[in-house]
Amino acid sequence: AAMVKETIRVYARVKPLGRRQQAGSYSVAVEEEPLSSLEITVPRDLADGFVNNKRESYKFKFQKIFDQEAKQDVVFDSIAKPVAECVLAGYNGTIFAYGQTGSGKTFTITGGAERYSERGIIPRTLSYIFDQLQKDSSKVYTTHVSYLEIYNECGYDLLDPRHEASKLEDLPKVTIMEDSDQNIHLKNLSLQQATNEEEALNLLFLGDTNRMIAETPMNQASSRSHCIFTIHISSKEPGSATIRRSKLHLVDLAGSERVSKTGVGGHLLTEAKYINLSLHYLEQVIIALAEKNRSHIPYRNSMMTSVLRDSLGGNCMTTMIATLALDKRNIDESVSTCRFAQRVALIKNEAVLNEEIDPRLMIVQLKKEIQDLKDELELVTGKQRTSELSQEELLQLDDLIETFLKDDDPDSTLDVGADMRKIKYCFVHMKQLMKYPTTSHEKLLSRDIPEEEAEKEELGKLKELLQQRDNEINILVNMLKKEKKKAQDALFQLNATSAGSTGLERSLSTNFEDRQSPSLCFSLKETKDFSSSIHRLHFLFRQTGGKMSPGCREAFEVFQRDHADSITIEENKRLLKQRFAEVKCLGEKLNEVRSKINHLKGEITQRHIQRAALAVSNPSEELNMIDPVEEKLRMQIEEEKKSYKTMFSRFKGLKVEIEHLQLLMEKVKMKMQKDFEVWWSEEAKNLQQEKPEVVTSPNTVTVYPQFIKSSQHLSANSFSETTRAISNEDPVWKTNSIYFSNLHKCTFFFRTPPSSSTSIPLTGDSQADADILAFIKARERILQRKG
Repeated sequence: AAMVKETIRVYARVKPLGRRQQAGSYSVAVEEEPLSSLEITVPRDLADGFVNNKRESYKFKFQKIFDQEAKQDVVFDSIAKPVAECVLAGYNGTIFAYGQTGSGKTFTITGGAERYSERGIIPRTLSYIFDQLQKDSSKVYTTHVSYLEIYNECGYDLLDPRHEASKLEDLPKVTIMEDSDQNIHLKNLSLQQATNEEEALNLLFLGDTNRMIAETPMNQASSRSHCIFTIHISSKEPGSATIRRSKLHLVDLAGSERVSKTGVGGHLLTEAKYINLSLHYLEQVIIALAEKNRSHIPYRNSMMTSVLRDSLGGNCMTTMIATLALDKRNIDESVSTCRFAQRVALIKNEAVLNEEIDPRLMIVQLKKEIQDLKDELELVTGKQRTSELSQEELLQLDDLIETFLKDDDPDSTLDVGADMRKIKYCFVHMKQLMKYPTTSHEKLLSRDIPEEEAEKEELGKLKELLQQRDNEINILVNMLKKEKKKAQDALFQLNATSAGSTGLERSLSTNFEDRQSPSLCFSLKETKDFSSSIHRLHFLFRQTGGKMSPGCREAFEVFQRDHADSITIEENKRLLKQRFAEVKCLGEKLNEVRSKINHLKGEITQRHIQRAALAVSNPSEELNMIDPVEEKLRMQIEEEKKSYKTMFSRFKGLKVEIEHLQLLMEKVKMKMQKDFEVWWSEEAKNLQQEKPEVVTSPNTVTVYPQFIKSSQHLSANSFSETTRAISNEDPVWKTNSIYFSNLHKCTFFFRTPPSSSTSIPLTGDSQADADILAFIKARERILQRKG
């Protein structure tokens, strides 16, 4: 097999400066040799101590350095395209990004969520690979993808098709197995087949969504975990028994910053330790590989190094991208990233063409060969087999004879091999058919009747199955309706239960007994049931496409307005609108061109008919000459075809872009909803902890923005008594209490402008009052967020 020996290629990419960041000092020099060099100057104020004996200037060599202005397509063309080409040729490939959090690893590997042009290496590679596969019709290709996340030394499958995870632990755990040949196998990691680019991108989107949903506010998973997206390709020429298998790992490593810098404790410290440990083991493996005479390489120390064993010092074409944030604060981290990259650049890999023989195909071929040889031997030696032909063989022969007789082609042959028994049988059978053509026909008919009955039976079974499915669907729909109603009722009660202290609950139940109003009554037991089902609510949020209670929806709208991502969504919507218009326009143009071409073809046909008629009536020499009119028409058709082709390729491009934009929008929407759910549940928690403090006046409650800090405390009981006393005196209250009795009626409060104070009357119904206060409080928080 062919072998390619080369060192790991190492590239650097410098992240553009943020608004408030101070620029660090660095320079990029493209030298005569194939490498570029990066010089970083560490400012004196960072080199600590009074006596400054620290190095101030560092120089590092890279294959190529992408400065701050470098665009995503240039990065793809230089880094990923050559690796993808090798993978298509049957070699393994790996591209991994290494650098501190926020230096642009995920942007480089996956891409930005804003614009189509910001797609990263993964979507571009998928696009390129499927484009190439489509062009190559000489082989049969199959492609699969897998997506693995490693967090705190545990692996998780991000493409688990069975359910949607609400946290990382819900995803299937992936474990490492090693076989006798030291090959690594990942148990529980699903391989999903992708037959085209669209399917592959959908899988990538599913994985990214699972990864995003599994993040907790404590850990933004992108910087805290390693992610490996792998594309597996196998190819085979038709008729050949040789299969080529190759895989391409695209790796987004965790942030490489040191623990001391992160300044964290508790849960985050554990995380940081794990990350630093796995990156430390990665470093150890790389140091060991760079040393000339090391026999043992510590791959087994961490999951990450085990998975990437082949990519580091093995059968693989490997490329590393060092991402650097060269602002003043991060210069020391950038220097350590560059140092690491220089060590990686010393590793030599030997990539081998991955070819293997498909044993099943081989067996089939050999069996056929053996049979042919046996037959040949029999003919030569003249020895006959004595055993009878089996029923199955006889039926096969009948079929062969039937097709042979039906075939009108005079050259068709009846080939039953070199078996005298079969040849004799065929002659006998043919003789029978010649003598009694009808009996054989009846025999055939008799064979058809039971088939018809079987078909009827099958139809009956299918009908039954259909009925059964219908019933199941109806049951599911009813269940879903109930669930939805439950979820909405539960949400209606959410604010009430979270705001009410136990005292309020007590007064609430007595109040309801006094009133005996069936429409509002709900028992405390139900409240408890609700709190137990709160985690199910998160699922319902997502499944019902965010069907929230009116109050919750109101809050979500306000939240959405202020959310940073809403600008992205609007921008994408605008872009999509443009693209859709373009596609529509292009579609119309394509149809026009198509009908034009058809029209021209029609004209040519007409011309042919005219010329033929002319030839009959007036046979002369001139007719054999080329017809200029027809030539002109043909030229026109060619022109139209050209414009059709260019328009069609643009049309296809737009389609892919639209699909990508739609996925991006989905992603941003889900992220926003997730942020809202976290924020909403925090609001509920906070309301449970603090009792509402209120300023009262005889018949209204005046709420100031600072009402929470107000000094007047009211116990829940005295509060409900006051309001009940008021409600008996004042007839206006009666109407108001009806108006406010339903939780969602209170939502108008969100609409009122944030003036210095807003008056809102209490209802005298402790349940609704608690809701009102909960809403006032939520509104305060939203206004603070806005501020």
